[in-house]
Amino acid sequence: MRRTIPHTAVALTALALALAGCGGQADSGKGGDSDSVSSSPTPTTRPSTTPTGCALASTLGVRDSGRTVCMAVGDTIRISLDGTAKRPWKPLSPKGSVLEAANSGIVLQPGDASAAYKAVEKGKTRLQSTRPLCAAQTGRVSCLGLQEWWVTVVVR
Repeated sequence: MRRTIPHTAVALTALALALAGCGGQADSGKGGDSDSVSSSPTPTTRPSTTPTGCALASTLGVRDSGRTVCMAVGDTIRISLDGTAKRPWKPLSPKGSVLEAANSGIVLQPGDASAAYKAVEKGKTRLQSTRPLCAAQTGRVSCLGLQEWWVTVVVR
């Protein structure tokens, strides 16, 4: 008797191999355009948590995604997301009137997103940005996935 491999097993294997081509390298939050990452991560002020579960921070980076950060009116928060020319971060922009843009300095590297905001009134807002999960290469299939970065900011 001849053995046959079920078509679903072959299809699942092909799908897994196709997806592995896009996500075969762990993302450290840095650019990821090459197979080796030699740069160190951007130093951030690690948020300290308050009894309400809200973190206090003055500087945020890629590793702070998903956090809730508390500020007082008049405080300033700085965000620095390290990207690359092939995997650039979209500019950050808060919703509502809780935060007001402040001078964040100069962005020197293509693909980086840098911003600073001053808390001007009490309330809650969300800062977010996205970038391509895989670098688009000419003549190759792109995965079209997005890496999302977001932080909830509570001004008290």
